[in-house]
Amino acid sequence: MSRLEPYLPVVVALIALVGFVTLASAAPDASYVTRQAAWFLAGVVGCVAIFLIGGARVDKLTVPLYVVTLVLLVAVLVFGEEVNGAKRWLEFGPARIQPSELAKVALILLLGRYLAQASSSGVVGYLVVGALVAVPFGLVLIGPDLGSALVIAAIGAGMLFVRGVPTRVLIAAIAIVVVAVPIVVPRLAPHQQARVTAFLNPDADPQGAGYQVTQARIAIGSGGLTGKGWRQGTQTQLDFIPFKHTDFIFPVLSEELGFVGSVFVLALFALMFWRLAVMAMECPRPRDQLVITGVLAYLGFQTLVNVGVSLGLAPVTGLTLPIVSYGGTNLVITLGVLGLAMLVHRDRFRGFA
Repeated sequence: MSRLEPYLPVVVALIALVGFVTLASAAPDASYVTRQAAWFLAGVVGCVAIFLIGGARVDKLTVPLYVVTLVLLVAVLVFGEEVNGAKRWLEFGPARIQPSELAKVALILLLGRYLAQASSSGVVGYLVVGALVAVPFGLVLIGPDLGSALVIAAIGAGMLFVRGVPTRVLIAAIAIVVVAVPIVVPRLAPHQQARVTAFLNPDADPQGAGYQVTQARIAIGSGGLTGKGWRQGTQTQLDFIPFKHTDFIFPVLSEELGFVGSVFVLALFALMFWRLAVMAMECPRPRDQLVITGVLAYLGFQTLVNVGVSLGLAPVTGLTLPIVSYGGTNLVITLGVLGLAMLVHRDRFRGFA
């Protein structure tokens, strides 16, 4: 048995610390920080549970987890709570879960198993992979939750890339995306279409569809080199930034910590992704490489899009900044998949399953 990855937990802890400090400034009241701390603890407990369960038992849960996730994705379309024009959450008494987050874990595990098999090559194999990705992608997109759907697609693309995709398959996939864009965009919800339009020209409607990005960019720019100081950001404290404790928490830390603080936080994320990449390369078995790659694609893509949205480099998708933004399901799942990656890496010489 190999030793546990020593650096990743430290980097994650530092990112979480930045998140708590920023949330204490951005949240409507102190109870948000308390709940976030409780969820963080739950995520840590989940990591420990994954290590206690072990790779073999986690492997046995792969297919059941995928099936249960699909059932929950259908259930959320029927019974889910609609917030901001999208159905994303299911309520179970006092608890509320987001099935799309669970779908990301289930897909990583299932694709890791399937792509490691020789049968995943060839036309039939790629069609199966496409179906495994397309079903949760489609159910989440119907929500409509474009951001989570794109993360699911990114997980599939990242794992396929590491598995090795023939050029003809890559060209076909790009062609499908090019053809699908003009078909999908008109069928998005009105507010999502407005976000795409605002991305192309945010200054055309600065008080409407372009308001979020406009205020985020103002906050980032006003932070200057070293920032205005904790809880001193005017855009933040005067509530100009929308969803400042969730989707747009990056402009909050940029305004209060400045360029230096923003670069420091982004460097921490870069370190986390670098460690995941190194961990994947250190695994001799294809399946282990694929699982860690799935985790890297999930968190890397979500971080890239969240920061890109705040800078006006990507359309608003509703994706949060991992570990930093407020949100229970996402935080617990994020810590859980990082624990999964560390488990796979630790047991890399004896096999995940």
